[in-house]
Amino acid sequence: MPIFGTDGVRGLANGILTADLALTLAQATAVVLGQGRTAEARKAEGKRLTAVVARDPRVSGHFLEAAVSAGLASSGVDVLEAGVIPTPALAFLVADRDADFGVMISASHNAAPDNGIKIFARGGRKLPDVVEQRIEAAMSGEMLRPTGAGVGRIIRFSDAEDRYVVHLLGSLPNRLNGIKVVLDCAHGAASGVSPETFRDAGAEVTVIGADPDGWNINDGVGSTHLENLAEAVVRLGADIGIAHDGDADRCLAVDAEGRVIDGDQIMAILAVSMKERGHLTDDTLVATVMSNLGLHLAMREHGITVRQTAVGDRYVLEDMNEGGYALGGEQSGHVIMSDFATTGDGLLTGLHLVAEMARQNKSIAELASVMTVYPQVLINVRDVDKDAVGSDDVVQAAIREVEAELGDTGRVLLRKSGTEPLVRVMVEAADAESAQAYADRLADVVRERLAL
Repeated sequence: MPIFGTDGVRGLANGILTADLALTLAQATAVVLGQGRTAEARKAEGKRLTAVVARDPRVSGHFLEAAVSAGLASSGVDVLEAGVIPTPALAFLVADRDADFGVMISASHNAAPDNGIKIFARGGRKLPDVVEQRIEAAMSGEMLRPTGAGVGRIIRFSDAEDRYVVHLLGSLPNRLNGIKVVLDCAHGAASGVSPETFRDAGAEVTVIGADPDGWNINDGVGSTHLENLAEAVVRLGADIGIAHDGDADRCLAVDAEGRVIDGDQIMAILAVSMKERGHLTDDTLVATVMSNLGLHLAMREHGITVRQTAVGDRYVLEDMNEGGYALGGEQSGHVIMSDFATTGDGLLTGLHLVAEMARQNKSIAELASVMTVYPQVLINVRDVDKDAVGSDDVVQAAIREVEAELGDTGRVLLRKSGTEPLVRVMVEAADAESAQAYADRLADVVRERLAL
């Protein structure tokens, strides 16, 4: 079974993800990523490869960081240990320091017992599938064994956070003066850097979820648990709440009334602003097939094309890179602003969202009204032949019937899970009752026709 999933290697720390595996994975990474033209040129000049290594604050990150750094240094790679920083900060620093690659130790929004290893190529870009496959194959091959002066050094990257903060502040079109912000840092990697950056940008900041102890990451806080943030925003009379996940590559928001502003609404706000200012490449936004119908309709009204990809920020990134597009993302809050980042960056997104409030002197609710969120119902139909969903005549006929009844007021999407024997049935409609009824109807057909 492949060890790489949709976003690196992830699993129970000391269960699936052991120190041995982390060390071997690091050694194999040095073998594979040390074969490119630039890497070979460095070695020809007598220089060692360089990698930036960072982690989120979960307790298992300590031994996994040690194992990764040991594996790289024993393979002749100089390691810059950046400590606890967000995933997008690691990606930025790989490019900023002209490192050969980077390794982030984080399980993102997962609970504390899990952890993960994400590898970034030169320039801070995520690895394509084919390179991950080569690394996995190399794990069972011969490793690099330099001796003497050939072994790598492990060096503390002391100004990593400062470099990232300067980068974020330099990306802003205007300051955030006069905006009251509540930040929920998910007891994660953004707990130190996010409050500092928002304050430096001029915002009045209150912080929750910023006391990591190694075990409380994502525990009832952050972008997957917005209740505490909504309560705090309303209680304090703040203008907006910003929530990160454990490694801060996501951003979701709540308005002054405690209502959620999701990734689709955030992209709509940023896309319209960027088009108005001439910064939206080809007037195009890249989003996944799960983005709300309201986003598509709003973008059409503003003359913006929406390109659709499969679910997953890596597919959004691939499409953005191929077309040179400036903005893309997911409903979950992974928003990519490619003029400033090579991956989703929750701090960057939040800062630019609040900057837009300050620039236009409007509330986040006013800005979010650019799109209407259509009720969306998602049903996971389990224990079915997921591979037959696209070819079964009865299922396809049922989809066409529902689409005809919805017309321009709704949308249907059936897709198979990549990891489980289930089919995801998603329906959007003008009202929640209709969306639920149509989703139930299609789910019943899938169960009846494709049951295992």
